[in-house]
Amino acid sequence: MFQNSIDFAQNCDANDSLSHFREKFYIPKDKDGNELIYLCGNSLGLQPKKTSEYLKKELEDWAELGVEGHTEAEHPWMPYHEFLTQSMARIVGAKPKEVVVMNSLTANLHFMMVSFYRPTSKRYKIVIESDAFPSDKYAVESQLHFHGFDPRDGLILWKPRKGENLCRFEDLEEIIKQQGDTIALLMIGSTNYYSGQAFPLKKITELGHANGSIVGFDLAHGAGNIQPNLHESGADFAVWCTYKYLNSGPGSLGGCFVHERHANNPDMKRFTGWWGHNKQTRFNMRHEFEPIPGAEGWQLSNPAILSMAAIRASLDVFEEAGFDNLREKAVKLTGFLEFLIKELNDNRIHIITPSNPEERGCQLSIQVNSANKALHTDLTKAGVISDWREPDVIRVAPAPLYNSFVDVFKFVEQLKKVLN
Repeated sequence: MFQNSIDFAQNCDANDSLSHFREKFYIPKDKDGNELIYLCGNSLGLQPKKTSEYLKKELEDWAELGVEGHTEAEHPWMPYHEFLTQSMARIVGAKPKEVVVMNSLTANLHFMMVSFYRPTSKRYKIVIESDAFPSDKYAVESQLHFHGFDPRDGLILWKPRKGENLCRFEDLEEIIKQQGDTIALLMIGSTNYYSGQAFPLKKITELGHANGSIVGFDLAHGAGNIQPNLHESGADFAVWCTYKYLNSGPGSLGGCFVHERHANNPDMKRFTGWWGHNKQTRFNMRHEFEPIPGAEGWQLSNPAILSMAAIRASLDVFEEAGFDNLREKAVKLTGFLEFLIKELNDNRIHIITPSNPEERGCQLSIQVNSANKALHTDLTKAGVISDWREPDVIRVAPAPLYNSFVDVFKFVEQLKKVLN
């Protein structure tokens, strides 16, 4: 299927119906004006060229309209988050009423746990993967503390087996079998930030629900990368950021999913704010809180327009490309990367990400025996923007919207030079 040559890579790009989308992004350059090999969309996505146009329009409307921009802007600010809903719902596989863009990822995780982590003296434990992103671990530990439980007892880590890098589903089943009656919440990263392993969300949800546990997912490394099919999975909630694969800019707003079966339950415990209140009476100011049905009912404050404008710019590119098309290209790009790394025949290198495309997204995590960060530094000097994770892993993520097969080929050529 693949060939180890620059001609093959160039031919793939020439026959790629999505290749022109690269021109819609700013590609970082070195001091001599040469494009860098940017393979770090799993950390910060590149800027769509549309973004400045969309931001400029909101700044102009603010300058010309002042407060009237809330209703009179070309894209009125008051319902601005609604302009993002359809596209975002398609990206995460949800119904529009199940999705809202708001806050930041970890803030949204806490707000979700206010509603969905309701521990009792017997059922209070939380399950996460052992190498979850630190912010998730800190968040769930603090929730345990807040409710009066010791995280050393209340946090269950789903671990790879000794000598392995990936979590096995049967080991999660064993955790449920052994401790199920004490588990209140399964809170799993849909795609592990370190290994790149994508977990079977529907199977995990079914396992948790059969045990009477709530199930939520962190899609920080999933949204815009894999198709999580959140509605079909049956998950109770999910949260994600938009600045990685969704290219919305550093520190941009996050997203939130609440399954529709919870949509019309006004009695759910939650922390509330006025933007989650009934839109018809919101500005009356004197009504008791009445949550909007669906995910919107968890909103707190009015939208951060400039951030949402950047998100809208990126989502419009996704809409034009089609997420199914992007996923198809991502499988080929990452498969080509895997093929070329194996072609190196270097026994110092081990890919810890699953080989099955259904169990990973764009990212490959390349473990280099006896390496340290000096290897990554040398790659950076060679014009490669990738990501180093201690103790010995380079994370590389060819994003299908703006990365090419030639990018992948050139990266492996530079890796070979650095290794030698």
